[in-house]
Amino acid sequence: MKQTGNARQPFGWSLAHKAALAAALAYGAWSLAGMEVSPARLAAGWEQGGRFLARMFPPELGKMDELWQGIKETLQIAVLATALGLLLSLPVGLLAAANLSPAPLRMAGRALIAACRALHPVISAILFVKAVGFGPLAGILALVVATVGFVGKLFADAIEEISPKPIEAMRATGASFANVVLFGVLPQVISRFVGFSTYQLDSNLRNSTMVGIVGAGGIGGALFAAFLRYEYSFVCTILATVIAIIVVGELAVNAVRKALDV
Repeated sequence: MKQTGNARQPFGWSLAHKAALAAALAYGAWSLAGMEVSPARLAAGWEQGGRFLARMFPPELGKMDELWQGIKETLQIAVLATALGLLLSLPVGLLAAANLSPAPLRMAGRALIAACRALHPVISAILFVKAVGFGPLAGILALVVATVGFVGKLFADAIEEISPKPIEAMRATGASFANVVLFGVLPQVISRFVGFSTYQLDSNLRNSTMVGIVGAGGIGGALFAAFLRYEYSFVCTILATVIAIIVVGELAVNAVRKALDV
């Protein structure tokens, strides 16, 4: 077929697209200028960063007891927070699903999920440190909130996408709500829920390190203390250990996903 002279290019830029790009670039330049980001400052930062990295080597291996205690707490926080958060995410997800709950309950469930998602784990950890004091309990509670916000939303969305035919058939036979959930809902979403759970465990492994910096237990506390003592070689040891744990955790999570085919 012969093309006309005014055929539209598949990836052509209209005047509106060019104006939007120019506005975005102008806003970026204005923001960088307002935050005093300059080539001189970046060059100085690279130089200072190089000196900092040089002071981190060789890694300190003489404080393995402190390192092990922090790692043990980090793993405990991540596992317990994930388990408790998943248990709470199940009823919250059911509550927030539009095809299972009436409008008032659904709005309450969605509001709870939004409130949990609005709080960064570090902010939650600061609040719980003030409430229950320093230590792993604050970290567990903070990551439980994060787990409910993430898994609860995905679980509710997954429930809303299921086929309504099994549910309608069970309701027509007079089945109770518990039976509808157990035999009509969960079989359709269990594989996705397992996938959400493994991802959240991996995320909590990372976040458990972060919340420790504000006093919520785990290796993050040891990392922050090492920075305050200017023990940069021990900082290197902690960071290398954290990276190793995250890599091993990622491999384990991928293995579980393949084994369960999710």
